[in-house]
Amino acid sequence: MSQIYERVALIGLGLIASSIAHAARRAGVAGEIVGYARSAETRGIAREIELCDRITETMQDAVEGADLVILCVPVGVMGDVAKEIAPHLADGATVSDVGSTKRAVIAAVQPHMPGHIHFIPAHPVAGTEQSGPRSGFETLFDNRWCLLTPLPDTSDAKLETFTQFWRALGSNVDFMDPDHHDLVLAVTSHAPHLIAYTMVGVADDLSRVTDSEVVKYSAAGFRDFTRIAASDPTMWRDVFLTNKDATLEILGRFTEELFALQRAIRTGDGEHLHDYFTRTRAIRRGVIEAGQDTDAPDFGRGGPN
Repeated sequence: MSQIYERVALIGLGLIASSIAHAARRAGVAGEIVGYARSAETRGIAREIELCDRITETMQDAVEGADLVILCVPVGVMGDVAKEIAPHLADGATVSDVGSTKRAVIAAVQPHMPGHIHFIPAHPVAGTEQSGPRSGFETLFDNRWCLLTPLPDTSDAKLETFTQFWRALGSNVDFMDPDHHDLVLAVTSHAPHLIAYTMVGVADDLSRVTDSEVVKYSAAGFRDFTRIAASDPTMWRDVFLTNKDATLEILGRFTEELFALQRAIRTGDGEHLHDYFTRTRAIRRGVIEAGQDTDAPDFGRGGPN
């Protein structure tokens, strides 16, 4: 594919940023990729593995002359980062992010954006429990979705160019209203993560079951909970604090459903349980048919682990 941006600046060099760097290099869509991270250790690792064409010592140097700047930092610091880079952004540059909440990011970043900048919020719905510059890989976004929540005055031409960029990285692209995005992600990601954290915490607190038993006899469901619960704690703390309303709404509905299942188990209502599990099983089939997971045995693990 031909070059889309002359210079792409990545602020923050974790899983998503490093995967963007690898995927952009694979696609040939960036003339130069520049990276910055606050941690000197992270910058050192990024240089060691040659993640970007250049790693800078300051954010200002990273964004200077870039026609695309992507904020790959926890949502809780997006506003501070935007304020710091704003005076150094090139005329006509596109600024975006990868945060998994959108209304809070828009509120934090947009006020700092100069009039000559095109801010296009984005959320690549892809990831693993790994973090850091070594964790990225070029296929992370392949056949996954990148959700764009453009603002009302967004330039059609800039939006089209940015859409082409994410498609070149392997993503499917869709457009959403920011509030609707936050509700959808509360269902599909945020509440499930909180439930996973809670279940792992329950196992840790249950003194009648030893740590060694939890580790040794983990069945597939609990293994998946521990994988999710290993995700970056700073990122997820900020997600819950910035998508509070939508997450609390979904958790309220979850609690109601859980109480109904508790009642069915207590009263021996097998018909209710069977009907419920049959309905939810159809969701799994839909996920597989949409190409968002595999139906391989044992979740594609390829044997015990």
